[in-house]
Amino acid sequence: MEGSGAEYVPMTTPPMTLARASWEALGTSVVLLVDDPDALAGARKVVERELHAVDRACSRFRPDSDLQLVNAGAGRFVGVDPLLIEAVEVALRAAALTDGDVDPTVGNALLLAGYDRDWALLERPAPGAAEPEDAARPAITARVTPGWRAIELDRERSAIRVPTGVRLDLGATAKAWVADRAAAAVHDATGAGSLVGLGGDIATAGAAPREGWRIYVTDDHRHVPGSQGQTIAIRSGGIATSSTTARRWRHEGRTQHHIIDPATGAPVALSWRTVSVAAETCLDANVASTAALIRADAAPAWLAQLRLPARLVGGDGTVCLVGEWPAEEEPR
Repeated sequence: MEGSGAEYVPMTTPPMTLARASWEALGTSVVLLVDDPDALAGARKVVERELHAVDRACSRFRPDSDLQLVNAGAGRFVGVDPLLIEAVEVALRAAALTDGDVDPTVGNALLLAGYDRDWALLERPAPGAAEPEDAARPAITARVTPGWRAIELDRERSAIRVPTGVRLDLGATAKAWVADRAAAAVHDATGAGSLVGLGGDIATAGAAPREGWRIYVTDDHRHVPGSQGQTIAIRSGGIATSSTTARRWRHEGRTQHHIIDPATGAPVALSWRTVSVAAETCLDANVASTAALIRADAAPAWLAQLRLPARLVGGDGTVCLVGEWPAEEEPR
């Protein structure tokens, strides 16, 4: 399961007493914060259990995952864990809400773009290397994908069918979904206020610290506070960032990224460098931020219509704020 192209660095300031753990999982960074230091060890076990279950069901890189069994089903119904049924329902809801902009049937397009193995194994662009002039133009197509409406779910039998030649990829929704699940599970198990960050996807549950959960919004988690970015604070809900610049690789002489435009079957042409969205859940924030990259110039008006606070960064670094996203560092 790939991470998004941007990450957040949650920060705390004295006299707050938050406990923190961080590690790597699902091909991205994991950050866990709880407001009760005594709950940290148990909370980490809860998060690890949630991540393992979703990886086992939804990974595109594990040959034993239920998702891979479905993709190899050659047009037949395949029995799966109910967790994958739920994950696919989440993805189909995202497709419906975005008129197909966030489509889980882009797996073949990702393969053609070279995303055929774990992120850590891909060839990275050289640091500081200039992009080719045609980098923004589609170099691939994946016309065998008929779209999300072709997916069939049978909840009674816990089975899924995808048409022959179609390959599901849940990278656009599963990570944000499991962040929401993990934060809620930590709160249910320990009673602690919790924050779970998976790459660019951050979910919260329970009581927030007095000054809110302070989050550094930037293109890449390797950028420390003080570089281009913004520190904001939230008291509930989630934030997600999608980017066309942080998670990139080289394939057949081109630089590629993981945001696929279903209309072309190719990585989306560069419009916004980064889109960050705040919403009631991390999942909804992630769906909106991903769709905004695909909608390009129409994204600010679309996000405003949905009344979702957002921060969009153009290729030249110009920042566009939507709705109640703060212009300065202040709690929300």
